[in-house]
Amino acid sequence: MIARRLLLGIALCACPNSTLLAQEAGDASDVRTVTAVRVAPDEDLRIDGVLDDPVWQRAAAAGGLLQREPATGSPATEPTDVRIVYDADRLVFGVTLHDSEPQALLQNQMQRDGSFDADDSFAWIIDSFLDGRTGYFFEINPAGAMGDGLVSMSSGGGGGGGGGGGGGGGGGGGGGTINRSWDGIWLARVRRTNSGWSAEIEIPFRTLNFNPNLATWGINFRRMIRRKNEESLWTAHALNQGLTRVVNAGRVEGLTDLSQGVGLDLKPYAVGRVSSAPATGQTSAIANGDIGLDAFYNVTPAMKLNVSINTDFAETEVDERRVNLTRFPLFFEEKRDFFLEGSSYFDFGRMPGRAVTPFFSRHIGRDARGQAQRIDVGGKLTGRAGAFDVGVLQVRTAEELTDDQIGEDFSVIRVRRRMFEQSYVGALYTRRAPRGGEARQTAGMDLAFSTSRFRGNQNIDLSAFYLWTTNPLETEGSSSFGMALRYPNDPWTASFSALELQPEYDPAIGFVERRGIRQYQPEFEWSPRFDGHPWIRSIDIGIEADIQTDMHNNLLTRELEFTPVQINSHAGAQIQFKVTPQYERLEEDFEISDGVVLPAGGIYEFTRYQVEVETPEHLVVAVSPEVTWGDFFSGKRTDLTVRVDVRPRGGVSLSAEVERSFLDLAEGSFTADVYRVDASTQFSPWISLANRLQYDTVSRELGWQVRFRWIHRPGHDTYFVYTHNWQEILTPGERRLATLDNRLASKVVYTLRF
Repeated sequence: MIARRLLLGIALCACPNSTLLAQEAGDASDVRTVTAVRVAPDEDLRIDGVLDDPVWQRAAAAGGLLQREPATGSPATEPTDVRIVYDADRLVFGVTLHDSEPQALLQNQMQRDGSFDADDSFAWIIDSFLDGRTGYFFEINPAGAMGDGLVSMSSGGGGGGGGGGGGGGGGGGGGGTINRSWDGIWLARVRRTNSGWSAEIEIPFRTLNFNPNLATWGINFRRMIRRKNEESLWTAHALNQGLTRVVNAGRVEGLTDLSQGVGLDLKPYAVGRVSSAPATGQTSAIANGDIGLDAFYNVTPAMKLNVSINTDFAETEVDERRVNLTRFPLFFEEKRDFFLEGSSYFDFGRMPGRAVTPFFSRHIGRDARGQAQRIDVGGKLTGRAGAFDVGVLQVRTAEELTDDQIGEDFSVIRVRRRMFEQSYVGALYTRRAPRGGEARQTAGMDLAFSTSRFRGNQNIDLSAFYLWTTNPLETEGSSSFGMALRYPNDPWTASFSALELQPEYDPAIGFVERRGIRQYQPEFEWSPRFDGHPWIRSIDIGIEADIQTDMHNNLLTRELEFTPVQINSHAGAQIQFKVTPQYERLEEDFEISDGVVLPAGGIYEFTRYQVEVETPEHLVVAVSPEVTWGDFFSGKRTDLTVRVDVRPRGGVSLSAEVERSFLDLAEGSFTADVYRVDASTQFSPWISLANRLQYDTVSRELGWQVRFRWIHRPGHDTYFVYTHNWQEILTPGERRLATLDNRLASKVVYTLRF
């Protein structure tokens, strides 16, 4: 009751005309600006990576990038010039990236949305609402590979299952997160030159949501020179800022008379499948096909409606296999495009970890037994209406009489009222209703007060939430509430969060690790820099704690993680040492492996140690070994992880990872291993072939997936995906693999824009 009254009181008192708004407004006179030049109707502009069209001579360059790493505030060692032109339908960037050693440029990645951590790259954000909260993220490398995503200021685990991403916010800063699953329709062409590289980038206005009444947008640019491990930005170069700190972006002016056309995108698809499942008696191959449609309509320039009919996810990448040696369920990120598009509008709370995730979209399309359900139709409305951020989702799954599956209806409504410069108050409602059964519901509200002007230029963030879930038994509490205070800066970072998850808290479409607890998580980190040191760039020293009690304040878990030192080199190498004393009291039996059961009521105190080493990622062969050892419950445990990445040439990469766990407990001894191999070949930025092979010694299943993608042009894709799973059979004198199931799927997607 106290939590509810506190949240309601703060929400009612919040007013956009308060003095705090005036304090956060700041002085914009020192913001860097660049003017976009309109392309004349008779001017020709070819997107070929060469800035030789006459319009580029009329466009002023935004340059003068400043280092964020290693010499903060110093001019970038290699000049970069960015010019911007536009017409009614598109925004075009012309980028010249000078380099004194053009032969040393690194361009390993060619795959769409692949990692550029081993490459030179150029990235930029666009804040098309000029609100300093959200934006679009784009990046390219010298090979012409393209990546994109959506930037949001949410943090923690309160999302709709959307994938997070790095790429520019870190380093102790309070930057936003990047949902890299968003695939916008845009085009980039790159040329290598004797003095570096250049690029022309075309972004249709139909790809973006924006405020048509604004002639000025937020914008920022970042360049990474990987061999120097140098990061430079046009603005927001301070260590507590970064590219995804949208509020610190510069400005592009002069954008007038922009058009989204009719604002309608139609994406029909056709898919064909051939599958068999000998493990269930389906020994002969069964072939079938299907068609479907995704439609996108800009209800307003700032609000998008997405309708998906006969939704299909044939092209989705398989999950990374893991062995669960904990008492709690594992969290797996959402990977399905329909749910990832616009997922940031459903983010809830700014709490650390995954403790509070009231909307977890991976539950949609799976019944109570965990079996897959076919999605008949889904609709989603996301965007902005005045001062409100809105997300509405409705999905209907099919009844499958042959599999005894009952269809379900899923509903989600999320509204946020923006306040001040970076703050909001919001509400969430979810409903899961089996047809013919009882519906489960979740309702709650959250708020966040954030500023990047605390004590002048420091970041600070205060957030709180309250959630209520339906409880048919009404035997115990079914709510959750908490708060968090974050101070993400450099060289000091600190945070504290506290929350309560009552015993019957059960969100209808949410993710829950543990109920009936109160959790406290303080964290502190100091990251001093070493200017002038020949190879050490910085070190990190920190401590964080996870303390959990039951509802009567009896201690259940106490984990203190000390990092006495983490050394970060100029080249990008890292070495880290951790010490973790732990306390655990088991409330119920813990079967950590088949036949190995730790009894309820046991109290354990033990300490574990960890050493992790990472070589620079841009090396042809990069190695990341990690070893953790020490006591564990009633005995000993040693974990060894080794990852090797090999990049013999651009477009070819191979990674192999081994995770081995050795447990010697009083109740029994066992090992658990996971082996993973990823092999990728990118023939060009438009054609890629990816293989993933995985095996673990617990399920003794071997899985292989190969994914081929051909991007004919942005928005037009062809996929071929083959998946094969085997079961390892062990009998006296025999060891063999038996096929569980296999499937070949081909999918063609075409985009029509109006």
